[in-house]
Amino acid sequence: MALNGPPEDHREGSLEAPTRYPLAWREPEFYSEPALNAELARVFDVCHGCRRCVSLCNAFPTLFDLVDGSATMEVDGVAKEDYRKVVENCYLCDLCFMTKCPYVPPHPWNIDFPHLMLRAKATSYQSEGASVRDRLLSSPDVVGRIASVPVVASMVNRAAANRTVRRVAEKTLRVHAQAPLPKYQERTLRRRIRRRKATPIAALATPHTKGRVVLFTTCYGDYNEPEIGEDLIAIFEHNGIPVRVLEQEACCGMPKLELGDLGSVERLAQRNLPALARSAKEGWDLVAMVPSCVLMFKKEIPLLLPENPDVQCVAEAFYDPFEYLSLRHKARLLVTDFKNPLGKVMYHVPCHQRVQNIGPRTRDILSLVPDTRIEAIERCSGHNGTYGVKREFHEAAVKIGRPVAHRVAQADADYFTSDCALAGHHIEAGLNKSVKTLHPLRLLRLAYGI
Repeated sequence: MALNGPPEDHREGSLEAPTRYPLAWREPEFYSEPALNAELARVFDVCHGCRRCVSLCNAFPTLFDLVDGSATMEVDGVAKEDYRKVVENCYLCDLCFMTKCPYVPPHPWNIDFPHLMLRAKATSYQSEGASVRDRLLSSPDVVGRIASVPVVASMVNRAAANRTVRRVAEKTLRVHAQAPLPKYQERTLRRRIRRRKATPIAALATPHTKGRVVLFTTCYGDYNEPEIGEDLIAIFEHNGIPVRVLEQEACCGMPKLELGDLGSVERLAQRNLPALARSAKEGWDLVAMVPSCVLMFKKEIPLLLPENPDVQCVAEAFYDPFEYLSLRHKARLLVTDFKNPLGKVMYHVPCHQRVQNIGPRTRDILSLVPDTRIEAIERCSGHNGTYGVKREFHEAAVKIGRPVAHRVAQADADYFTSDCALAGHHIEAGLNKSVKTLHPLRLLRLAYGI
């Protein structure tokens, strides 16, 4: 395919909605290093000539520095072994594909940068495996089950707060000593819910919602911040929406996806999909508090496992919490008996929520609270899953998130919030502690006074 210009029957850039194709990750050619390098060179050449995505993350500046520092100042001057430096700085946020690139399908140049990076990560994983650190960071369900055991949780949390232990961990596991680490809870969300007496509620359906919800608790929501799940349940029940928790679940697979371990993504999906599909077929909608988990079930797993009959059923039933509340508000069923204003709220929009194309639903719902002003920030936080805690990438993660932290610090706001709790805490680490950082569900619950 010629890359010196678009075909005559196509205008520069695509004006149509982007299209994504299933990943042929089971085909041997997918892992062919010569074929992969050829495609990387083709796509890098297009990116080098465009450079629209330079401000999104560290992958593109890394690529352009390699090109500009080469003998030819073109992609052909970059050593193939240096391609990995670009791949390692991509954390699959998807913003280049969804918001910047003019050459995404159906444009004939067919540029899908994130999924090409995923292919490169998968090829590397297949040939080299993963380090102990990366295996641990990509297994939050396994780590969470161990770290939330009574007594163990307090030991883990004390170790994470100890400077000496963190310095040792930086040298041995390459986990940056300054990176915020989540705390583990002995009383996980599932343990708390077991003691909860559910309020009997008659579900009221709308054209777009069943009016009753199954909560996918997520690793983070179960083991690290169960309060977010409690807030969601309280808010939904206040709005007449019955909530139950999925009887059994595993990690959504996003950390394994970022690692390129596609076999583990499939195995995790096979553990989750039957129960999720059964709930959807029984007339329950599905929600999760973490945008990345919602994205996995709505977008990524369908592209990895298009032949699985349960995949599309689950994808169609899955919602972001504020997307769901927005649909209820559209049907005039959202309770708006807010008792407490929130004042000025600086709201960070997570990348994995933006690329779901659901619109600014969190902002819209919080804006319904009287005497509340929401200022949205549509920039990457820099945390990006496991990227921000790794020794070799933490400084880049802080740099990427600095514009967000700067805006919040200058805003004199009452609250700072993000649908991604990890992103919120990453930004919080660089803020004046006088700014209260709370999840949007906690803010909404405060507004309701429940």
